[in-house]
Amino acid sequence: MVDAGRCLDTTCGLLWAPVSPFRPDSPFAPARLPFFYGWGILVVATLGVIMSVPGQTMGVSVFTDHLIEATGLSRLQLSTAYLVGTLGSSFILPFGGNFLDRHGSRVTAVCASVALAVTLCILTRVDRVAVFVAEALGMSSAVPVAGVLLAMSFTILRFSGQGMLTMSSRTMLSKWFERRRGLAAGIAGVFISFGFASAPPILQAFIELGDWRLAWIGLAASVGFGMTTLAWLFYRDNPEECGLRMDGDPPRPEIASSSEKKGVPDGSSEPLDEEPAYTRGEAIRTAAFWYVTLSAALDAMVITGLTFHIVDIGSDAGIGGKQAVALFFPIAVVSTSAGLISGWSADRVPVRPLVLVFLTSQFAGFYGASRLAEPLWVGVMVVGWGIAGGLFGTILSVAVPGFFGRKHLGAIASLQMSFIVAGSALGPAFLAAAKDQLGSYREGLLLCCAMAVVALVFAAFAPNPARR
Repeated sequence: MVDAGRCLDTTCGLLWAPVSPFRPDSPFAPARLPFFYGWGILVVATLGVIMSVPGQTMGVSVFTDHLIEATGLSRLQLSTAYLVGTLGSSFILPFGGNFLDRHGSRVTAVCASVALAVTLCILTRVDRVAVFVAEALGMSSAVPVAGVLLAMSFTILRFSGQGMLTMSSRTMLSKWFERRRGLAAGIAGVFISFGFASAPPILQAFIELGDWRLAWIGLAASVGFGMTTLAWLFYRDNPEECGLRMDGDPPRPEIASSSEKKGVPDGSSEPLDEEPAYTRGEAIRTAAFWYVTLSAALDAMVITGLTFHIVDIGSDAGIGGKQAVALFFPIAVVSTSAGLISGWSADRVPVRPLVLVFLTSQFAGFYGASRLAEPLWVGVMVVGWGIAGGLFGTILSVAVPGFFGRKHLGAIASLQMSFIVAGSALGPAFLAAAKDQLGSYREGLLLCCAMAVVALVFAAFAPNPARR
C-alpha cells in the first residue's frame, strides 16, 4: 500500500526545493537548439579568455608607468610586487582546479569575473589607500605600504584573471570536442592571439583619451557585468550534462539502450571513466606533462617580461615606447595565422612536433627582442613571438585532455597553470634584475634563449604517456 504521507512529503519537497540558477537547462536547454552547442561554447570560451586581459600581463603592462608615478615605487620594486603577487596566485591555483572539477566552468567563471572586477576597482585607489594607512601608522613614507597592497592585489588579479577565468574557459572548450579539438582550439586561438596582442595599444589609447583610473573602472564594469552575465547565460561544463556528445556525434545505440542502467541521461555520451582518466598525481609522473608545461611556462616567463617592460625596452633600443607597443599589431597578425594553422594541424599530427615548433619560435622571438634596435631582428621577433603565441593556446587545449582525459582535467590543468603563472611571475622581475645588474635587457634575453634550447632537447627525446 502506498504511504500517502510519504508521497505528500516527497511532493512538497520537490515543489519547494530551491531551483539552481546554474542548472544545465537554465535559462535554456542546449540539447533543444537546432545546432551543436559546442560551437556556441567555442564562441563564449574565446570571449572568456579575451575578457581575462585585465588580469594578464598585457593588460597590466600599460598601467605600470602610471602605478610607478602614483605610488612612488621604483620599476624594480613594482616588478617585485608583481612577482610576489603572481607567485602567490600560482600557489593557490591547484585549489582552484579542485573547485573547477567540483563545481564546473560556469560557476567558476562567474566567481572569477566578479573577483577580477572588484580587484580592478581596488587598484584604482591603491595609492590613496597606501597614504591613508601610512598616515594612520605614523610612517614617514607610503611606498612600503603601496608595495604590500599591490602584491596582495596582484595575487587576486592574477588568480582570477590569468588563472581561473582563463582556465575555466579553456577546459570547458576542451571538454566539448575530441576529433575537432584542434580545430576548435585553433579557431579560438586566432581571436585570442589577436585580442591579446592588440590589447596594449588599445588600452594605451583609452588611457590617453582619459585617465588610467577611469580606464581600469571601465574594464571592471565590462568584466563585472558583461562577463559575469555571459558566463551565467552561456557556459556549460561539458556536453554530457546537457544530454549531448562531444563533437555533436549522435548517441550510440548501445549507450542509449544501457543509459538507464548506468545512470546516464538518455542520449548522452559514454561516461567519462571510459576515457583515459589520469589523476593529477599520475600525470605529473609522465615526461609529456613536463615538456608541455615547462615549454609553456618558459614562454609565459619571457613574453610576460617583455610585455611588462615593452615601453622601457623600446626606449632603450632607441625606437621609442609607442613604437615598441605598436609592434603588438603585426605580432597579432602572425599569431592569428599561426593559431589557425596549428589548430588544423593538431587534429592531424602528434603534440610533440607542435611543441618543437613552439620552442624554436620562442628562441627566434627571444633573440630578436635582444636586438630590437636592428630592423631585421625586429622582424624576427615579430614572427617568432607571433608563431609562439598562436601555438600556445592550441597546445594547452589539446595536450592535456589528449594525453590524460577529461575526468581530472581541472586538477591537472590547474597545476600546469600554476607553473605557467609562476613563470609569468618571474619574467618581469628577471628582466628588471638583468637590466639593474647587467646594464641592459639583452643579457637576460640571451639566457632565456639558452633555456629554450635546453627545453627543445628535452621535448625532442621525452617519451609520451602510455595510452590506457
